[in-house]
Amino acid sequence: MTIRILLADDQELVRTGFRLILNAEPGFTVVGEAGDGAEAVERARLLSPDVVLMDVRMPGVDGIEATRRLGRLAGARPRVLMLTTFDLDEYVFQALRAGASGFMLKDAPADQLATAIRVVAAGDALLAPSVTRRLVAEFARRPLVTEEPALEELTVRELDVLKLVARGLSNAEISRELFIGDATVKTHVKRVLAKLGLRDRVQAVVLAYESGLVQPGLREARADGERGGGGA
Repeated sequence: MTIRILLADDQELVRTGFRLILNAEPGFTVVGEAGDGAEAVERARLLSPDVVLMDVRMPGVDGIEATRRLGRLAGARPRVLMLTTFDLDEYVFQALRAGASGFMLKDAPADQLATAIRVVAAGDALLAPSVTRRLVAEFARRPLVTEEPALEELTVRELDVLKLVARGLSNAEISRELFIGDATVKTHVKRVLAKLGLRDRVQAVVLAYESGLVQPGLREARADGERGGGGA
């Protein structure tokens, strides 16, 4: 299946570079481009891309606000992979809260970008390792949210799985940690997301830290960040 991609960046040269790289990749097609956030939302509404590569800093409507607006579109909504040259906490946190499924730096190698697009398009979530470390550090500085939305609806095993997802483990690693099968882990992850009304693993990580279910410093997040682990 071909993955349809929309490029959103205020620099034409950057869009051109991404278009050449991605159109040369098997299974990818760039269906459109946008020079700012407002145009990105409108183009996404008209073109129905699977993934939007969204620059954070753009004039007018920036990438974070555009991501929020994409989340309010009717029908199937595209996944958003944020791209930036700035590895800054404020952008990471805001982008994930806005609904982004991944966050990568613009200087990442082309093969890593292609992998990230495939991961996000498949419904998983992805963060660059340096972004994961900064995200955990950001949670460490923020006061905990006292409310634990819907956590009481989770079973003990589902809470265990959520804690491990928040610490950066893949499905295969969770399987080994809890001595259960990969398929069982995948089922638990899907149930956790459904019960908590979450879109993907990134949102699960945000909720786990904000609620205090997982606290930074108890165990350092894995350097490989949010990996799909085979789905969910």
